[in-house]
Amino acid sequence: MAPLKKVDPKDMAVTELKRYKLRMHILKALYKKGMQSSSSLTKKTNVSLPTVRSVLDDLIREKIVSASGIGDSIGGRKPVIYSLEKDAYFVLAVEMGHYTAKSTIVDCLNNQRTGVLEFETHIDDPELERKLEKVLNNLLQEAGLSKDKLSAIGVGMPGLIDSDHGINKTIKDPEAKRIGDRLSKYFRIRAFIENDARMQSLGEFVLGKAKNTLNTLVVNWSWGLGLGMIINGEIYRGANGCAGELSHIRIAENGKLCECGKRGCLQTIAGARHLLNMAREEVQKGTISQLTKLFAAKPQEITPADIINCAKKGDELSISLLNVVSTNLAWGLSILIQLYNPEQIVLNGPLAKAGQYVLIPIQQAINQYCLTTISEHVRIEISDLGEHSGLQGVSVMVFHKLFRDKSLESQ
Repeated sequence: MAPLKKVDPKDMAVTELKRYKLRMHILKALYKKGMQSSSSLTKKTNVSLPTVRSVLDDLIREKIVSASGIGDSIGGRKPVIYSLEKDAYFVLAVEMGHYTAKSTIVDCLNNQRTGVLEFETHIDDPELERKLEKVLNNLLQEAGLSKDKLSAIGVGMPGLIDSDHGINKTIKDPEAKRIGDRLSKYFRIRAFIENDARMQSLGEFVLGKAKNTLNTLVVNWSWGLGLGMIINGEIYRGANGCAGELSHIRIAENGKLCECGKRGCLQTIAGARHLLNMAREEVQKGTISQLTKLFAAKPQEITPADIINCAKKGDELSISLLNVVSTNLAWGLSILIQLYNPEQIVLNGPLAKAGQYVLIPIQQAINQYCLTTISEHVRIEISDLGEHSGLQGVSVMVFHKLFRDKSLESQ
Protein backbone atom coordinates (compact mmCIF):
# COMPACT_ATOMS: atom_id res chain seq x y z
CA MET A 1 0.00 0.00 0.00
CA ALA A 2 1.42 3.35 -1.06
CA PRO A 3 1.80 5.90 1.76
CA LEU A 4 -0.67 8.75 2.14
CA LYS A 5 0.44 11.77 0.15
CA LYS A 6 -0.44 15.42 0.68
CA VAL A 7 -2.99 16.47 -1.90
CA ASP A 8 -3.17 19.83 -3.66
CA PRO A 9 -6.89 20.70 -3.91
CA LYS A 10 -6.21 22.78 -7.06
CA ASP A 11 -5.38 19.58 -8.90
CA MET A 12 -8.70 17.94 -8.08
CA ALA A 13 -12.13 18.31 -9.67
CA VAL A 14 -14.97 19.26 -7.29
CA THR A 15 -16.55 15.79 -7.29
CA GLU A 16 -13.19 14.10 -6.84
CA LEU A 17 -12.30 16.48 -4.00
CA LYS A 18 -15.56 15.75 -2.16
CA ARG A 19 -14.95 12.04 -2.53
CA TYR A 20 -11.40 12.43 -1.25
CA LYS A 21 -12.66 14.36 1.79
CA LEU A 22 -15.17 11.59 2.51
CA ARG A 23 -12.43 8.99 2.16
CA MET A 24 -10.27 10.80 4.73
CA HIS A 25 -13.24 11.24 7.05
CA ILE A 26 -13.95 7.50 6.93
CA LEU A 27 -10.30 6.61 7.56
CA LYS A 28 -10.16 8.95 10.54
CA ALA A 29 -13.38 7.52 11.98
CA LEU A 30 -12.13 3.94 11.62
CA TYR A 31 -8.79 4.88 13.17
CA LYS A 32 -10.29 6.68 16.17
CA LYS A 33 -13.26 4.42 16.90
CA GLY A 34 -12.21 1.05 15.49
CA MET A 35 -14.66 -1.32 13.79
CA GLN A 36 -17.85 0.32 12.50
CA SER A 37 -20.77 -0.38 10.20
CA SER A 38 -21.50 1.58 7.05
CA SER A 39 -24.63 3.04 8.65
CA SER A 40 -22.64 4.39 11.62
CA LEU A 41 -20.15 5.92 9.18
CA THR A 42 -23.05 7.48 7.29
CA LYS A 43 -24.19 9.22 10.49
CA LYS A 44 -20.67 10.46 11.23
CA THR A 45 -20.06 11.80 7.73
CA ASN A 46 -23.58 13.04 6.97
CA VAL A 47 -23.33 11.44 3.52
CA SER A 48 -25.74 8.98 1.90
CA LEU A 49 -25.34 5.28 2.59
CA PRO A 50 -24.74 4.32 -1.09
CA THR A 51 -21.94 6.91 -1.34
CA VAL A 52 -20.30 5.70 1.87
CA ARG A 53 -20.49 2.09 0.69
CA SER A 54 -18.99 3.08 -2.66
CA VAL A 55 -15.98 4.66 -0.96
CA LEU A 56 -15.66 1.65 1.37
CA ASP A 57 -15.63 -0.63 -1.69
CA ASP A 58 -12.77 1.42 -3.14
CA LEU A 59 -10.83 1.17 0.13
CA ILE A 60 -11.40 -2.59 0.27
CA ARG A 61 -10.09 -3.00 -3.30
CA GLU A 62 -7.00 -1.01 -2.31
CA LYS A 63 -6.55 -3.26 0.77
CA ILE A 64 -6.81 -0.29 3.12
CA VAL A 65 -10.09 -1.41 4.74
CA SER A 66 -11.52 -4.87 5.29
CA ALA A 67 -14.97 -6.24 6.08
CA SER A 68 -14.14 -7.64 9.51
CA GLY A 69 -17.36 -9.47 10.35
CA ILE A 70 -21.01 -9.11 11.18
CA GLY A 71 -22.25 -6.82 13.94
CA ASP A 72 -25.20 -7.06 16.30
CA SER A 73 -28.67 -6.09 15.12
CA ILE A 74 -31.74 -4.82 16.92
CA GLY A 75 -33.90 -6.11 14.12
CA GLY A 76 -33.45 -6.95 10.45
CA ARG A 77 -30.21 -7.86 8.70
CA LYS A 78 -27.04 -7.80 10.75
CA PRO A 79 -24.66 -5.06 9.57
CA VAL A 80 -21.27 -5.66 8.00
CA ILE A 81 -18.48 -4.29 10.20
CA TYR A 82 -15.50 -2.51 8.62
CA SER A 83 -12.04 -1.83 9.99
CA LEU A 84 -8.63 -0.62 8.85
CA GLU A 85 -6.20 -3.21 7.54
CA LYS A 86 -3.25 -3.45 9.92
CA ASP A 87 -0.79 -3.35 7.01
CA ALA A 88 -2.39 -0.35 5.29
CA TYR A 89 -0.25 2.40 6.85
CA PHE A 90 2.91 2.59 8.93
CA VAL A 91 4.63 5.48 10.66
CA LEU A 92 8.02 5.95 12.26
CA ALA A 93 7.54 7.27 15.80
CA VAL A 94 10.48 9.01 17.49
CA GLU A 95 10.73 10.40 21.01
CA MET A 96 13.72 12.55 21.85
CA GLY A 97 15.04 13.28 25.32
CA HIS A 98 17.84 15.51 26.53
CA TYR A 99 20.61 13.07 25.58
CA THR A 100 19.03 10.08 23.80
CA ALA A 101 16.14 9.24 21.50
CA LYS A 102 14.10 6.10 20.90
CA SER A 103 12.16 5.00 17.86
CA THR A 104 9.79 2.31 16.63
CA ILE A 105 7.49 1.56 13.69
CA VAL A 106 3.74 1.57 14.43
CA ASP A 107 0.84 0.41 12.24
CA CYS A 108 -2.56 2.06 11.88
CA LEU A 109 -4.07 -0.20 14.55
CA ASN A 110 -1.60 1.28 17.08
CA ASN A 111 0.49 -1.89 17.20
CA GLN A 112 4.27 -1.59 17.52
CA ARG A 113 5.64 -3.64 14.64
CA THR A 114 9.24 -3.50 15.86
CA GLY A 115 11.19 -3.24 19.04
CA VAL A 116 12.32 0.15 20.33
CA LEU A 117 15.77 1.29 19.21
CA GLU A 118 17.62 3.88 21.30
CA PHE A 119 20.41 6.12 20.06
CA GLU A 120 22.42 9.05 21.35
CA THR A 121 21.32 12.46 20.08
CA HIS A 122 19.79 15.77 21.18
CA ILE A 123 17.74 18.57 19.65
CA ASP A 124 20.84 20.51 18.54
CA ASP A 125 22.53 17.46 16.99
CA PRO A 126 23.67 18.34 13.42
CA GLU A 127 23.84 14.61 12.68
CA LEU A 128 20.22 13.90 13.69
CA GLU A 129 19.01 13.05 10.18
CA ARG A 130 21.91 10.70 9.49
CA LYS A 131 21.50 8.90 12.83
CA LEU A 132 17.76 8.59 12.34
CA GLU A 133 18.25 7.18 8.85
CA LYS A 134 20.41 4.40 10.27
CA VAL A 135 17.79 3.62 12.90
CA LEU A 136 15.00 3.65 10.32
CA ASN A 137 16.84 1.21 8.06
CA ASN A 138 17.34 -1.17 10.97
CA LEU A 139 13.67 -0.96 11.95
CA LEU A 140 12.46 -1.47 8.39
CA GLN A 141 14.62 -4.55 8.13
CA GLU A 142 13.25 -5.88 11.42
CA ALA A 143 9.66 -5.28 10.30
CA GLY A 144 10.25 -6.72 6.82
CA LEU A 145 9.10 -3.48 5.19
CA SER A 146 10.40 -1.32 2.37
CA LYS A 147 10.70 2.45 2.86
CA ASP A 148 7.84 3.16 0.45
CA LYS A 149 5.45 1.50 2.94
CA LEU A 150 6.12 4.32 5.41
CA SER A 151 3.44 7.03 5.41
CA ALA A 152 5.08 9.60 7.69
CA ILE A 153 7.56 10.35 10.46
CA GLY A 154 6.52 11.79 13.81
CA VAL A 155 8.87 13.24 16.42
CA GLY A 156 8.15 14.24 20.00
CA MET A 157 10.95 16.43 21.35
CA PRO A 158 11.77 18.82 24.19
CA GLY A 159 11.46 22.54 23.56
CA LEU A 160 9.04 25.26 22.56
CA ILE A 161 7.28 23.69 19.60
CA ASP A 162 5.23 25.30 16.84
CA SER A 163 3.70 22.09 15.55
CA ASP A 164 1.70 23.77 12.77
CA HIS A 165 4.90 24.98 11.10
CA GLY A 166 7.23 22.19 12.28
CA ILE A 167 9.49 24.55 14.25
CA ASN A 168 11.37 23.90 17.49
CA LYS A 169 12.10 27.38 18.83
CA THR A 170 14.52 25.99 21.43
CA ILE A 171 17.05 24.73 18.85
CA LYS A 172 20.06 27.05 19.04
CA ASP A 173 20.98 27.21 15.34
CA PRO A 174 18.44 29.49 13.57
CA GLU A 175 18.94 27.55 10.34
CA ALA A 176 18.06 24.26 12.03
CA LYS A 177 14.87 25.24 13.86
CA ARG A 178 12.55 24.07 11.06
CA ILE A 179 12.96 20.44 12.03
CA GLY A 180 9.79 19.35 10.24
CA ASP A 181 11.07 20.65 6.88
CA ARG A 182 14.53 19.21 7.55
CA LEU A 183 13.19 15.71 8.08
CA SER A 184 10.70 15.93 5.19
CA LYS A 185 13.42 16.96 2.73
CA TYR A 186 15.96 14.44 3.96
CA PHE A 187 13.62 11.43 3.99
CA ARG A 188 11.30 12.65 1.21
CA ILE A 189 8.26 11.90 3.33
CA ARG A 190 5.86 13.89 5.47
CA ALA A 191 7.19 14.69 8.94
CA PHE A 192 5.43 16.11 11.99
CA ILE A 193 6.85 17.33 15.28
CA GLU A 194 5.31 18.03 18.68
CA ASN A 195 6.38 18.71 22.24
CA ASP A 196 7.43 15.53 24.04
CA ALA A 197 5.31 16.18 27.14
CA ARG A 198 2.18 16.75 25.03
CA MET A 199 2.87 13.49 23.21
CA GLN A 200 3.11 11.65 26.52
CA SER A 201 -0.19 13.17 27.61
CA LEU A 202 -1.77 12.15 24.28
CA GLY A 203 -0.48 8.59 24.75
CA GLU A 204 -1.97 8.48 28.24
CA PHE A 205 -5.23 10.02 27.02
CA VAL A 206 -5.76 7.52 24.21
CA LEU A 207 -4.20 4.36 25.64
CA GLY A 208 -3.21 4.88 29.27
CA LYS A 209 -4.23 6.13 32.71
CA ALA A 210 -5.86 9.31 31.36
CA LYS A 211 -8.27 7.39 29.13
CA ASN A 212 -11.89 8.41 29.76
CA THR A 213 -10.85 11.51 31.74
CA LEU A 214 -11.57 15.13 30.84
CA ASN A 215 -9.12 17.09 32.99
CA THR A 216 -5.77 15.39 33.58
CA LEU A 217 -2.20 16.65 33.90
CA VAL A 218 0.65 14.40 32.72
CA VAL A 219 4.13 15.16 34.06
CA ASN A 220 7.29 13.71 32.52
CA TRP A 221 9.63 13.69 35.52
CA SER A 222 13.17 13.51 34.22
CA TRP A 223 16.02 16.03 33.77
CA GLY A 224 13.33 18.60 33.22
CA LEU A 225 9.62 18.60 34.11
CA GLY A 226 7.55 18.28 30.97
CA LEU A 227 3.85 18.99 31.37
CA GLY A 228 1.03 17.88 29.10
CA MET A 229 -2.47 19.16 29.88
CA ILE A 230 -5.77 17.55 28.96
CA ILE A 231 -8.45 20.20 29.52
CA ASN A 232 -12.10 19.49 28.75
CA GLY A 233 -11.06 16.37 26.86
CA GLU A 234 -8.59 18.16 24.56
CA ILE A 235 -4.79 18.43 24.54
CA TYR A 236 -4.06 22.03 25.49
CA ARG A 237 -1.27 23.77 23.54
CA GLY A 238 -1.70 27.43 24.40
CA ALA A 239 -1.78 30.49 22.14
CA ASN A 240 1.38 29.59 20.20
CA GLY A 241 2.13 26.02 21.26
CA CYS A 242 4.23 26.85 24.32
CA ALA A 243 1.88 25.81 27.14
CA GLY A 244 3.20 23.44 29.81
CA GLU A 245 6.62 24.83 30.73
CA LEU A 246 6.43 23.54 34.29
CA SER A 247 10.22 23.27 34.49
CA HIS A 248 10.67 27.01 34.39
CA ILE A 249 8.19 28.18 37.00
CA ARG A 250 10.31 30.19 39.42
CA ILE A 251 10.13 28.60 42.86
CA ALA A 252 13.39 29.42 44.69
CA GLU A 253 14.26 33.09 45.17
CA ASN A 254 17.92 33.62 44.17
CA GLY A 255 18.14 29.89 43.51
CA LYS A 256 20.48 27.88 41.32
CA LEU A 257 21.12 28.89 37.72
CA CYS A 258 18.89 26.99 35.31
CA GLU A 259 19.81 25.97 31.76
CA CYS A 260 17.25 28.54 30.55
CA GLY A 261 19.46 31.32 31.97
CA LYS A 262 17.21 32.20 34.91
CA ARG A 263 17.59 31.31 38.58
CA GLY A 264 15.35 29.28 40.87
CA CYS A 265 13.35 27.34 38.26
CA LEU A 266 11.44 24.33 39.57
CA GLN A 267 13.60 21.85 37.65
CA THR A 268 16.70 23.07 39.53
CA ILE A 269 15.27 21.67 42.77
CA ALA A 270 12.96 18.89 41.54
CA GLY A 271 14.64 17.39 38.46
CA ALA A 272 16.93 14.40 38.05
CA ARG A 273 20.06 16.57 37.92
CA HIS A 274 19.37 17.98 41.40
CA LEU A 275 18.77 14.47 42.73
CA LEU A 276 22.13 13.32 41.34
CA ASN A 277 23.99 16.37 42.63
CA MET A 278 22.67 15.77 46.16
CA ALA A 279 23.55 12.08 46.00
CA ARG A 280 27.09 12.70 44.75
CA GLU A 281 27.68 15.32 47.42
CA GLU A 282 26.63 12.90 50.17
CA VAL A 283 28.78 10.10 48.75
CA GLN A 284 31.80 12.40 48.55
CA LYS A 285 31.24 13.36 52.20
CA GLY A 286 31.28 9.68 53.11
CA THR A 287 27.69 9.52 54.36
CA ILE A 288 26.89 5.98 55.46
CA SER A 289 24.64 4.42 52.84
CA GLN A 290 24.45 1.76 50.16
CA LEU A 291 25.16 4.48 47.61
CA THR A 292 28.45 5.33 49.31
CA LYS A 293 29.40 1.67 49.47
CA LEU A 294 28.75 1.23 45.75
CA PHE A 295 30.03 4.55 44.40
CA ALA A 296 32.60 5.93 46.87
CA ALA A 297 35.32 5.79 44.20
CA LYS A 298 33.08 6.84 41.30
CA PRO A 299 30.29 9.19 42.46
CA GLN A 300 29.91 10.68 38.96
CA GLU A 301 28.59 7.32 37.75
CA ILE A 302 25.49 7.39 39.97
CA THR A 303 22.22 7.39 38.00
CA PRO A 304 18.62 8.02 39.06
CA ALA A 305 17.98 4.29 38.65
CA ASP A 306 20.77 3.53 41.16
CA ILE A 307 19.18 5.80 43.75
CA ILE A 308 15.75 4.26 43.18
CA ASN A 309 17.15 0.71 43.44
CA CYS A 310 18.91 1.53 46.71
CA ALA A 311 15.73 3.13 48.09
CA LYS A 312 13.78 -0.04 47.31
CA LYS A 313 16.38 -1.98 49.31
CA GLY A 314 15.77 0.25 52.31
CA ASP A 315 18.68 2.69 51.98
CA GLU A 316 17.81 5.67 54.19
CA LEU A 317 19.89 8.19 52.24
CA SER A 318 18.29 7.25 48.93
CA ILE A 319 14.81 7.40 50.45
CA SER A 320 15.61 10.81 51.94
CA LEU A 321 16.89 12.19 48.63
CA LEU A 322 13.79 11.04 46.78
CA ASN A 323 11.71 12.63 49.51
CA VAL A 324 13.42 15.98 48.95
CA VAL A 325 12.85 16.15 45.18
CA SER A 326 9.31 14.79 45.57
CA THR A 327 8.40 17.49 48.08
CA ASN A 328 9.91 20.12 45.79
CA LEU A 329 7.93 18.79 42.82
CA ALA A 330 4.78 18.94 44.94
CA TRP A 331 5.29 22.71 45.31
CA GLY A 332 4.88 23.03 41.56
CA LEU A 333 2.04 20.50 41.39
CA SER A 334 0.14 22.36 44.11
CA ILE A 335 0.16 25.48 41.92
CA LEU A 336 -1.18 23.48 38.98
CA ILE A 337 -3.86 21.82 41.09
CA GLN A 338 -5.23 25.13 42.34
CA LEU A 339 -5.08 26.69 38.87
CA TYR A 340 -6.57 23.85 36.81
CA ASN A 341 -8.52 21.74 39.33
CA PRO A 342 -7.62 18.45 37.59
CA GLU A 343 -9.23 15.12 38.37
CA GLN A 344 -5.92 13.28 37.96
CA ILE A 345 -2.17 13.79 37.68
CA VAL A 346 -0.20 11.05 35.90
CA LEU A 347 3.54 10.83 36.51
CA ASN A 348 5.91 9.17 34.07
CA GLY A 349 9.63 9.37 33.34
CA PRO A 350 12.69 7.97 35.16
CA LEU A 351 11.90 9.36 38.60
CA ALA A 352 8.31 8.14 38.53
CA LYS A 353 9.69 4.60 38.60
CA ALA A 354 10.32 5.08 42.32
CA GLY A 355 6.61 4.46 42.91
CA GLN A 356 5.60 4.76 46.56
CA TYR A 357 8.91 6.42 47.46
CA VAL A 358 7.80 9.50 45.53
CA LEU A 359 4.00 9.16 45.63
CA ILE A 360 3.77 9.28 49.44
CA PRO A 361 5.84 12.47 49.96
CA ILE A 362 4.12 14.14 46.98
CA GLN A 363 0.67 13.40 48.42
CA GLN A 364 1.73 14.57 51.89
CA ALA A 365 3.10 17.84 50.50
CA ILE A 366 0.02 18.47 48.36
CA ASN A 367 -2.16 17.94 51.43
CA GLN A 368 -0.09 20.63 53.12
CA TYR A 369 0.10 23.16 50.28
CA CYS A 370 -3.35 22.89 48.64
CA LEU A 371 -6.87 23.75 49.67
CA THR A 372 -8.48 20.52 50.81
CA THR A 373 -11.68 21.11 48.82
CA ILE A 374 -9.57 21.03 45.64
CA SER A 375 -6.80 18.54 46.43
CA GLU A 376 -9.01 15.81 47.90
CA HIS A 377 -10.50 15.13 44.46
CA VAL A 378 -7.15 14.72 42.65
CA ARG A 379 -5.70 11.26 42.02
CA ILE A 380 -1.90 11.09 41.75
CA GLU A 381 -0.90 8.01 39.74
CA ILE A 382 2.10 6.42 38.03
CA SER A 383 1.81 5.75 34.30
CA ASP A 384 1.18 2.17 33.16
CA LEU A 385 2.65 2.97 29.74
CA GLY A 386 5.88 4.11 31.37
CA GLU A 387 8.70 5.15 29.11
CA HIS A 388 6.80 4.32 25.92
CA SER A 389 3.84 6.66 26.45
CA GLY A 390 5.53 9.31 24.30
CA LEU A 391 6.03 6.93 21.37
CA GLN A 392 2.39 5.90 21.57
CA GLY A 393 1.34 9.54 21.61
CA VAL A 394 3.54 10.39 18.63
CA SER A 395 2.03 7.65 16.48
CA VAL A 396 -1.51 8.73 17.42
CA MET A 397 -0.64 12.34 16.58
CA VAL A 398 0.72 11.37 13.16
CA PHE A 399 -2.28 9.27 12.17
CA HIS A 400 -4.65 12.02 13.29
CA LYS A 401 -2.79 14.50 11.07
CA LEU A 402 -2.61 12.11 8.12
CA PHE A 403 -6.31 11.28 8.14
CA ARG A 404 -7.25 14.91 8.82
CA ASP A 405 -5.28 16.36 5.88
CA LYS A 406 -5.42 20.06 6.82
CA SER A 407 -4.81 21.11 3.22
CA LEU A 408 -8.49 20.36 2.56
CA GLU A 409 -10.06 22.05 5.56
CA SER A 410 -10.81 25.35 3.84
CA GLN A 411 -12.12 23.76 0.67
